[in-house]
Amino acid sequence: MSQDWTEKYRPARLDRIVGNPKAANDLRAWAVSWADGIPTKRAVVLIGNPGVGKTSAAIALADEMGWGLIEMNASDQRTGDAIRAVAVKGAGTNTFTASGEYKNTKYGGRKLIVLDEADNLFGREDRGALPVIAELIRETKQPVILIVNDFYALSKKSSAIKADTLQITFMRPRNDTIVKALREIARAENVSITEPALKIMAENSNGDMRAAVRNLESLALGKTTITEEDASRLSDRIIKKDMYDLMDATFRRNDAKEARILMMDVDESPDHVILWMDENLPYEFKDTGDLVRGYEKLARADVFLGRVNKRQYYGFWSYASDIMTAGLATVKFSKIRNNERFRFPTYLMKMSRSKGTRSTKEGVCMKLAVMMHTSTKRVSEDVLYPVGTMMRNDPAFRSWLVKNADLEAEELAFILNEKIDSKIVKDTMKGMAGPAVLPDIVETPVKSEQPRSQRSLLQF
Repeated sequence: MSQDWTEKYRPARLDRIVGNPKAANDLRAWAVSWADGIPTKRAVVLIGNPGVGKTSAAIALADEMGWGLIEMNASDQRTGDAIRAVAVKGAGTNTFTASGEYKNTKYGGRKLIVLDEADNLFGREDRGALPVIAELIRETKQPVILIVNDFYALSKKSSAIKADTLQITFMRPRNDTIVKALREIARAENVSITEPALKIMAENSNGDMRAAVRNLESLALGKTTITEEDASRLSDRIIKKDMYDLMDATFRRNDAKEARILMMDVDESPDHVILWMDENLPYEFKDTGDLVRGYEKLARADVFLGRVNKRQYYGFWSYASDIMTAGLATVKFSKIRNNERFRFPTYLMKMSRSKGTRSTKEGVCMKLAVMMHTSTKRVSEDVLYPVGTMMRNDPAFRSWLVKNADLEAEELAFILNEKIDSKIVKDTMKGMAGPAVLPDIVETPVKSEQPRSQRSLLQF
């Protein structure tokens, strides 16, 4: 079986990373600093969109420095115990490089520990991971790389992630840079490809070098020549129109027909698209009259979306789509133009960043609901805040509840509204080895005539 081209042409050295020379130089400088001993920043975070070369840079760095490589990605089990076993303990043992060279840790044989997709540590599958990552960042004796798409989603959970790491951002490579890389790969594979075809593929990749290489490989299957027509057919088949194209046709070119066509090609539902329209409308329509007419169109589109949800009749989607695109494109009369980049919806950004928090809250509410024989809704609305206050003020109660509800460090930090590596969370979790002693607060019997609102929270 032939090797996948994304692996076959993965850069072997940092200076071969496409479109990010500064990021590559910063990463190399950090690696070189390990030659003088353990540096101040023992870990580095590589930040950027998928396909821009973050993982390739980490692997190339290990090869360039002659380091062994310990890699954990989203397909591996990444609980706290698993990370401690693979990364923390593995950092102190001997290894062999990919070329078979023996590397003795005791005598300076470095290992590079890479945790890919580190911002996707959500749910029970990755329980206990963040405290161990924080420990790894602060205490590792080997270089560590965390690879993330959304740095905020990870850094807000632990102060160590932001304060104790070096952050390096990878940008999307430019189209001409992608064209050059694709041309070299085609030449190496003895495939003739026209310049227009290269440009089409680069534009459709949207800065994702990995996607561009895979598209080239799919077109080259069974062929020795790739034409502009071939690239266009590939685009029609697998490349969805970008939301920014739709925004441009609607707000800046005021092309109602094109906006309507693009709406059908965009791989998003109307209730998602209307969030983009609502976010960008006040920045694009700066004339008061345009703004009023624009919001009238969005309000009408939202009425139809509401009817979809109420009646479950998705035929109304077509009405909403036409109004929020073609309709919106026809109401701008002023000549005022905005040249700034279109804004990603704030609502979607907040929902994405709060994914881990919402998952943690669901787990906490479920555990407390089971203990209290009540619903998760009641725990969320009536119990969670007072329980948090009680836990903060009463160490005995805090320890008892953590023990008996089987709370993880992330869940305790959520209830207390603390960072996962804060002193109160770490001290509580360290004291879990002893017996669970029931606090006095729940030992007091409840009289039958006592109003329900005055009973102990643990006796609902």
